[in-house]
Amino acid sequence: MSVYHIANNELRMTRVLSAETESPTVKSFTLKDERCAKAEPGQFVMVWIPGVDEIPLSILDADQHCHVSVSVKKVGKATEALHKTNVGDLLGIRGPFGNSFAMVKGRVLLVAGGTGTVPLFFLAKRLAPRMNKSFFVLGAKTKSELLFLNRFEEVLKGTETKLVTSTEDGSCGITGLCTEVVERILAEEEFNIIYSCGPEKMIRRVFELAEKHRILMEASLERLMRCSIGLCGSCTIGKYRVCKDGAVFNSKQLRETHAEFGKSKRDRTGRTIPLE
Repeated sequence: MSVYHIANNELRMTRVLSAETESPTVKSFTLKDERCAKAEPGQFVMVWIPGVDEIPLSILDADQHCHVSVSVKKVGKATEALHKTNVGDLLGIRGPFGNSFAMVKGRVLLVAGGTGTVPLFFLAKRLAPRMNKSFFVLGAKTKSELLFLNRFEEVLKGTETKLVTSTEDGSCGITGLCTEVVERILAEEEFNIIYSCGPEKMIRRVFELAEKHRILMEASLERLMRCSIGLCGSCTIGKYRVCKDGAVFNSKQLRETHAEFGKSKRDRTGRTIPLE
């Protein structure tokens, strides 16, 4: 392991600078950490809630003032404890870890579902100056779960990028799955690359459409991560370790994980179980 990765793996304690409610189930936190603030879109951090647990989180934003922001959905004991964290409270942080999205110029299609919006917001912010007549498809089950709409509108202003929303219940934007919207867009538009993050079954469908239209794709995958440095093997998919080889995977790698990608994952005992 390089000196760079050893330093990133050291646990640093930092205080919460801000806490913001994004939806009924999602909150964002801003911390100060010099190393994580140098992260690239697609990388992730490990956040330790003292006395509870450590969890992997995608990076929402990072800036030159050493500020790094993460967003977390309340789904269990650790995330619930993090939601109760207040400004000034101490948290531990390690990272950044993993690889990042390729910064491709031209026409891009970004597809996000649920909290998969987090890394794609970071990407869109960095890509904005390079984007030309692109599309961002943002999907959720209902309007209250559509994340960062105002921030996206501000970041994409002046880029000729069209923001398209879809909800399964029809409460905002187009009614239906975001993958149905993507299918219609790809029937009429051409792109240099597709970026995607969200529920893995959604990503798999986007990948199938990308393959059909012969468009390169990169996707950020989520797996159970414990060590974050490729030692424990809990995040494996095919021959890859998501924490070490990902979390961003390209078309070639997604083809190689075809047997598992969008179909199964590993639980805390290491058993392979079907994706819900």
